Amino acid sequence: MDAKPPIFATHGCRLNAYESEAMSELAQAAGLSDAVIVNTCAVTAEAVRKARQDIRRLARDNPRARIIVTGCAAQTEPQTFAAMPEVAHVIGNSEKMQPATWAALAPDFVGRTERVQVDDIMSVRETAGHLIDGFGRHRAYVQVQNGCDHRCTFCIIPYGRGNSRSVPAGVVVEQIKRLRDRGFNEVVLTGVDLTSWGADLPARPRLGDLVLRILRLVPDLPRLRISSIDSIEVDEALMQAIATEPRLMPHLHLSLQHGDDLILKRMKRRHLRDDAIRFTEEARRLRPGITFGADIIAGFPTETEAHFENSLKLVEDCALTWLHVFPYSARPGTPAARMPAVPGPAIKSRAARLRAAGEAAARRHLDSLVGTEQRLLTEGPRLARTESFAEVAFASDQPEGTILTARLDSHDGKRLRA
Repeated sequence: MDAKPPIFATHGCRLNAYESEAMSELAQAAGLSDAVIVNTCAVTAEAVRKARQDIRRLARDNPRARIIVTGCAAQTEPQTFAAMPEVAHVIGNSEKMQPATWAALAPDFVGRTERVQVDDIMSVRETAGHLIDGFGRHRAYVQVQNGCDHRCTFCIIPYGRGNSRSVPAGVVVEQIKRLRDRGFNEVVLTGVDLTSWGADLPARPRLGDLVLRILRLVPDLPRLRISSIDSIEVDEALMQAIATEPRLMPHLHLSLQHGDDLILKRMKRRHLRDDAIRFTEEARRLRPGITFGADIIAGFPTETEAHFENSLKLVEDCALTWLHVFPYSARPGTPAARMPAVPGPAIKSRAARLRAAGEAAARRHLDSLVGTEQRLLTEGPRLARTESFAEVAFASDQPEGTILTARLDSHDGKRLRA
């Protein structure tokens, strides 16, 4: 039978999706065939469980294929996946971005390559953002940073990604110029801890410097978007860009995690409740109409009902629009896993209440857009997004990947109609 090209199954964040694109190019260049590569996520225990479940399903569906597991969960728990009979190889987060790794996994080397290749991620000093020129069909995602120097008590990700490291600004700008030449109308900057970009580079530039440089040196790029940021680390240049650059999209996703000061301290976060409120108020003053998404954890250890109510009120106090709610999930090896746990039913109930508050906030935002004209980026024949990242459905086909202006006449609670 003919050899089949590798299949990729990607879990977790946009950065994982970006890296799957890079791995696909590396695997094909190495001649890898009859393989399934599972790029895992480690952000919660549930994410690891789903990865194991997916591996078993993929092994059943592809009985001739070798299963290769990589990603954050493979980095933090290599023994978990090495113990699975379905798994042929376990590859670490640094190793997965190296051409030599994939060359050694090609058919000519079967049986002669170490089954587990996971080294110390903390020793990695460079990121591999230069490997591909973004990914995405209609908007391009560009990795500019990887890793994290912070040690929040609930988070396993630094042990999967390593310390913070940045892609130099010149490399980023050249990537974006090439993407613009290929017709992309929107670029999204991604990273694990995006606001730490530049701290490891000469002269220690900040994320705002990078944003302003991109907009200055790629003047024909219509839309630039930044992914999740830590609001306490936002610099003056980024605030200037928010205020003065219409090509920087008016939507920020904030890593808030909680709305109570005591819980934030126990999480070892670097901001307090009032810091988050002040930031959103100042950003709205500088850019009226800007919208905010946020990550919030429900049921962190020691969280009381009063603590939780402060998170619930944060939705209104920060005028949040798009919520990512995470029921707390203990990660072995983190300090939070040793703290007194909240009962499971309470975690589930609080997460549901937070999601309901987020859905109500999103509906209010959609209400405010009905009857307005908005500039949209089309993501499919009948799907687009506003500058504030609201989804829009069309009644007839539109050209994909283009920017157009349309009047919004209604919504169904989740998606606007044009």
